[in-house]
Amino acid sequence: MTDTRSTLLEEAERLIRTRGYAGFSYADLSQAVGITKASIHHHFPTKETLVETALGRYRERYDLAFPEIEKAHSHAVDRIVAYGRLYLASVNEGTGCLCAALAAERDGISPKLADAVTLFFRDHLDWLERIVTEGRGSGEISERLDVAETARLILSSLSGALMVERLLGGARGFEQVLAALRKTLADR
Repeated sequence: MTDTRSTLLEEAERLIRTRGYAGFSYADLSQAVGITKASIHHHFPTKETLVETALGRYRERYDLAFPEIEKAHSHAVDRIVAYGRLYLASVNEGTGCLCAALAAERDGISPKLADAVTLFFRDHLDWLERIVTEGRGSGEISERLDVAETARLILSSLSGALMVERLLGGARGFEQVLAALRKTLADR
């Protein structure tokens, strides 16, 4: 049985990932979950508190996914592709990245929320830089690629593909991006 707070967070995340921060209200959440706006305010006094909490849960899922990816895959490129498949799950759900949706509305969210989104992306870049460095050391990833630039390329490619392929090719289009990324990383 899911508690009301968790249901609210799940639905808020879905709404942000499909409509954006400005695209949903407590009225939308109330209708989707079937409780009053006053009940939502009991759990989350402000929309910012609600979104901060949803973002924290979103970050935790990735924080847990990184070691799982490393445990399941011994090669750097395979780890990067597995990371990309986390994005593919969103393509299949018809949603976007929570943090990309919030980043797109940077000027409409609080500085505290913007800082939390920035930290999310910095954590991803740090992890990707470590994986790229390991891949360069093992010879899986081309030595000609700069580590920091490559991490940004991976993150930007996957985030962009998530947005574009929701409209164009879906999972098939996203798989093409993953294949191109794999080829780029190993290209000598």
